[in-house]
Amino acid sequence: MPIDSIHIGKVIIAGAGPGDPELITLKTLRWLQQADVVVVDRLVSPEILTEYTRPGAIIIPVGKQCNSHGSTPQSEIDQLLISHALEGRLVVRLKGGDVSIFSNVLDELEALTRNGIPYELVPGVTAALGAAAYAGIPLTARGYSTAVRFLTGCRPGGDEAWWRDLARTEDTLVFYMSSAPLDELVRRLVEEGIAADRWIAVIEQATTPMQRVASWPVHEYLDKTAGSRYASPTLIIVGRVAALHSSFQWLANSRSRELYFPSIQETKKVAVC
Repeated sequence: MPIDSIHIGKVIIAGAGPGDPELITLKTLRWLQQADVVVVDRLVSPEILTEYTRPGAIIIPVGKQCNSHGSTPQSEIDQLLISHALEGRLVVRLKGGDVSIFSNVLDELEALTRNGIPYELVPGVTAALGAAAYAGIPLTARGYSTAVRFLTGCRPGGDEAWWRDLARTEDTLVFYMSSAPLDELVRRLVEEGIAADRWIAVIEQATTPMQRVASWPVHEYLDKTAGSRYASPTLIIVGRVAALHSSFQWLANSRSRELYFPSIQETKKVAVC
């Protein structure tokens, strides 16, 4: 069949925000209401899928989770986008947070481009901004910080110069996907001379009904709470601004220890059609 006789669909790569379903953008909402297929990350509010998608849309969970053997390979995600678009469908690739922050979007853009599939990108509220707002922590509060760094890693890495720079910077540091190695992260910052006026805020399940926030001076963290385990996802804020949580917390911590987002295994049990 000649290529010009094939009706190619379109892929919308959109951010769903950090958890609260009301933080989704109107543009993403409108695309979801039209989509034939939604290829969705694990860290997307279940309410978005049940309330905002078009009846009859195919929902395909493709979750990833650090160190989880159930994570969907990126190559499989790329192929899903390609195959459905080549069959003429409108596909929304729905990512937690924003599409350009730690989201593997480059792999998907390259796959779509290689196959001549049209696409659009729709930004979303990234976890750092959602978590900071819901924890009452202005990331660049005047007199506290004039810049923010977004970092990530399932395990802390980098050489001594890298850690020394992080420990001594005036910038606010925001660590994604770093709750599991948090003790090691704090230990390295302390060893490299992080100032005594720096605080650490640990924000579990930000912007969801299960949100919990706790903060300590960085130099006290290991003595007070080393070995703690945190719900997924957890975001870490380090810097002078983290001390502001106690003054400007407007959302009470949840008393629940339930998980708002389903596990990889749970998301793969059901596809909503």
